[in-house]
Amino acid sequence: MTDLLIFGRTGQVALEVARLAPAARFLGRDEADLTDPAGCAARILAARPAAVINAAAYTAVDRAESDAATARLVNAEAPGAMARACAELGIPFVHVSTDYVFDGSGEAPRAEDDPTGPLGVYGQTKLDGERAIAAASGQWAVMRTSWVFSAHGANFVKTMRRLGAERDRLTVVADQIGGPTPAADIAAALLVMARAMIADPAKGGIYHFAGAPDTSWAGFAREIFARSGLSPQVEDIPTSAYPTPARRPLNSRLDCTAISRDFGIARPDWREGLGRVIQELSA
Repeated sequence: MTDLLIFGRTGQVALEVARLAPAARFLGRDEADLTDPAGCAARILAARPAAVINAAAYTAVDRAESDAATARLVNAEAPGAMARACAELGIPFVHVSTDYVFDGSGEAPRAEDDPTGPLGVYGQTKLDGERAIAAASGQWAVMRTSWVFSAHGANFVKTMRRLGAERDRLTVVADQIGGPTPAADIAAALLVMARAMIADPAKGGIYHFAGAPDTSWAGFAREIFARSGLSPQVEDIPTSAYPTPARRPLNSRLDCTAISRDFGIARPDWREGLGRVIQELSA
């Protein structure tokens, strides 16, 4: 798809989109600074693409607590400006959001229309971004996802492989439950959504997309070690034993029925994706 404009170039998802759609145009920070929402909108209006995917975000969850102004610009105001520019052109806008828009209570998977309740600045700015996109009144889709990992950038898989090689014993949080999601599968899903929305102007809305089966961070760590040939002892600990500046949701389970129904996109098995990522990291 040569007429696709992607915000983001070096992030986990953007790098995977580039593998699948190398002909798309990618805008990194040097060309599109998300702290300049008007500039981002101007890029869209000048390019006049067939669709826009925003794969860029302020994802430093803990730093956002002390840098709320920047997080708000990047996660809320810039996506809103992008969505308004897309609405002006009459083209689809696809955006990546997060499970952090929920409060993490209970144990049931969250559906798209369940009540939100962010626990921190990051989640609140992402939720505000969703609302700004919807208010633009164009054709839009928001994909909420969770626990993203790949062979690129900083993520849990790379951290665990490093620590697992250095230590005989690790403590890992076991009471946060969610679906690890390979960035490659997110990228593929975003492209399917964008193409379907170009073909059908009625398609869009909020969707959940996460890997299966749901697990804990400790369970995720054990699988990483097993597939990496590492054998540190993993001790399960509660979130309360690992305090961070930003609170994390305990329940990050996402009901992914709608994206399957509307776009034919199934939940990926994160264990298969993990195998591919470890193979790439080991190469």
